[in-house]
Amino acid sequence: MHKHGIALAIAFTFGMGQAWAADGMSREAYKAEKDKIEATAKVDKKACEPMKENAKDVCEAEAKAKEKIAKAELDAQNKPGPKADEKVRMMKAEGAYEVAKEKCEDQKGDGMMACKKDAKAGYDKAKADAKLATANKKAADAKKS
Repeated sequence: MHKHGIALAIAFTFGMGQAWAADGMSREAYKAEKDKIEATAKVDKKACEPMKENAKDVCEAEAKAKEKIAKAELDAQNKPGPKADEKVRMMKAEGAYEVAKEKCEDQKGDGMMACKKDAKAGYDKAKADAKLATANKKAADAKKS
């Protein structure tokens, strides 16, 4: 009886692993890819250390944006769907916005304010485009059904 319980537990565990893999990546592959993204992010952030002033801030914003986008893309690869695709587009919009804001800091006075206003307008448009793309994808999927 005890042998059957162990065999059943092993079979169940194997079956759950297969179910996980059918939805996307295996847990091991997902974790390995996430670790790789985090290691790359550390290297990217370390490369910013010798920089000075705003160049350092821009570099750090770029590194952070790159990491967020890579993680969103990994999640979309693991669990594909319209929401995951929207998250990737949103992370790209957010990343571009954060970098643009930092680049605006190089300017002074009205130029900086206009730059930040343009960056915000670009961000708002990118967010709206991401939501529209998701809505269009859902509508197209509904027509197929």
